[in-house]
Amino acid sequence: MDHNLVPITLFLSTTAMVFGIFYLRTRENLAILEKGLDPRSPRPYNSLKFGLILLGGGIGLVAAMMIGNAMANAAHNGINDMPIYPACVAIGAGLGLLASYFIEKKAMEKNPERFR
Repeated sequence: MDHNLVPITLFLSTTAMVFGIFYLRTRENLAILEKGLDPRSPRPYNSLKFGLILLGGGIGLVAAMMIGNAMANAAHNGINDMPIYPACVAIGAGLGLLASYFIEKKAMEKNPERFR
């Protein structure tokens, strides 16, 4: 494999990612404006979502450490326990997002005019 392609690919993918983020943010703001709302208004439950993601990631990290310690105390037999850390953190963060979704859904059903 040609090693000169790595910096070029990295530069192109980073540029495409930044362009995509700004493009999608602009499209989202235009869609919000078409509904007649202010795109700069604070989004409800945004801090709840962020907090639940961090909480879920932390719980996933603690679970991964417990599993890693249990595997280290047992016969290791050459098993590498490092892939369990990102997996548990991702599962915990996903569970936090699911909890946030259900809390927001319940609030929307209770008070729908607040979310228009």
